[in-house]
Amino acid sequence: MKKAIIAIIVLAVAAGGVYLIWFRKPASSAQDPAQTTTAKVERGDIRQAVSSTGSVISNFDVDIKCKASGTVVKLPFDVSDPVKKDDLIVELDPTDEQRNVALAQVALSTSKAKLEQATLDLKVQEETLATETQRCNAALLAAEAQSKDAAAKAQRAKTLLDAKLASQEEYETAATAAVQAEANLQACRVRLDELKTMEHTISRKKQDVALAQAAVKSDDIALSIAQQRLDETKVLAPMDGVVAARDVQVGQIIASGVSNVGGGTTVLTLSDLSRIFALADVDESDIGKVRVGQPVIITVDAYPRVQFHGQVVRVATRGVNSSNVVTFEVKIEVTSENKRLLKPEMTANVSIILADKQDVLLVPSEAIRSKQGERQRTVTLVKADATREDKPVEIGINDGTKAEITGGVSEGDTVVVYKGEGDSRWRQGGMPPGPMMGMGGPRR
Repeated sequence: MKKAIIAIIVLAVAAGGVYLIWFRKPASSAQDPAQTTTAKVERGDIRQAVSSTGSVISNFDVDIKCKASGTVVKLPFDVSDPVKKDDLIVELDPTDEQRNVALAQVALSTSKAKLEQATLDLKVQEETLATETQRCNAALLAAEAQSKDAAAKAQRAKTLLDAKLASQEEYETAATAAVQAEANLQACRVRLDELKTMEHTISRKKQDVALAQAAVKSDDIALSIAQQRLDETKVLAPMDGVVAARDVQVGQIIASGVSNVGGGTTVLTLSDLSRIFALADVDESDIGKVRVGQPVIITVDAYPRVQFHGQVVRVATRGVNSSNVVTFEVKIEVTSENKRLLKPEMTANVSIILADKQDVLLVPSEAIRSKQGERQRTVTLVKADATREDKPVEIGINDGTKAEITGGVSEGDTVVVYKGEGDSRWRQGGMPPGPMMGMGGPRR
């Protein structure tokens, strides 16, 4: 029990020591002239920004592949060359495809000849049927007249024979003529029936013509496909751009991007540089301040004295967690006229402007203090008689070096600057840095 009481007393003493160290020491050190200096309240410009790094990217990139396979015979553009839309950017050996086109042309010509022959046969058959039909109809009319006349004569001969006015031979001759005339009539009718068979033949000829037409259409499509494959040996630029990469050489055999299961060979990569962007990864602690439309200043190592101006066009909805650090991608469009100096994949240093003010009252950030547990900010004024007075002030934006004063002091006033005693987060919140808030601990 005594040990427990002693342990409690030791902890209480330690806590009191910590309190004195963290909460009493700054007040006394603030009075130490060796740790302070003075500065004037001056007018100037101040800018608050979120800084990050990223990379320059093009508007978009297009990987050029060939629908055909073969040997590269022409590759007129190299890396960094500008390309206009419909420029020839790669050509394959067209020999095999030219042969295929020639064979397709021959097949189409043969099909057309067969169609013409089938059409002619159909026409001849139709004309023959029409002629035979007319001839048979005429013969039928004549046979009907002859049969009727012969039958009448045979009947008169029979009447005369019965009246003993004609001989048996005359009657038999008339009867034979009537039978012959009837036989001719039946023959004409049979011929007309036979013409119906010719109609079936004509139907078959029509089918032959339809088949020939289908063959012509099929061969015409085959020729179009062969011609398209021949055309595909020449690849034209789909857009204006710049050659960002060239992955093949003249003489190299490449695979089709359509028929190859691996996706084919990439010949070139075209970049559209009509618009230039920068992608920056912004820390989650700052992303809440970033908005679409905010101005941005961009610098690159290649042009250390040149600034590029841009504008935020997109803020990612979802962050990326890498090594327990969450960042959000911010897309920035470069809008300044000198954007042509930038090249894709350059490392970009971006400053997203949150606030930018001119001709405002400024003091060093280390001159601003806040008392423990209070939100009121103060500065220490140095009067003409060298005495000091704590003065409440209203603070605007702070860039980490200078702070805007919106009320409480006037231009030309002298304030005390406390070295290393800036308006830190733990002074604002009233809590000393512990294991969870120290710089050495993990952020999450």
